[in-house]
Amino acid sequence: MNSQYSSIISFAVLIVAFYLLIIRPQMKRQKDQAALMASLAVDDRVVTMGGVYGTIRSLDDERVELEVAPGTVITIARSAVARKIEA
Repeated sequence: MNSQYSSIISFAVLIVAFYLLIIRPQMKRQKDQAALMASLAVDDRVVTMGGVYGTIRSLDDERVELEVAPGTVITIARSAVARKIEA
């Protein structure tokens, strides 16, 4: 009877640890990424996931036009923006 309780308790501890170490941080990253996508605006300086630095010249729901050099504009997926660069 006592070993049955200890196995249930150890299983519960494993589930809680799994939640705290894996699921919760992943949910926080997804929430932060969604907030970043919603906050993007024209003239923001950003870095893409590929490491390209640029300035947003236009954007819509799926694409961002990024000026990477004077007169050079590339189109990337909106989800490829990794972070904003604060001035």
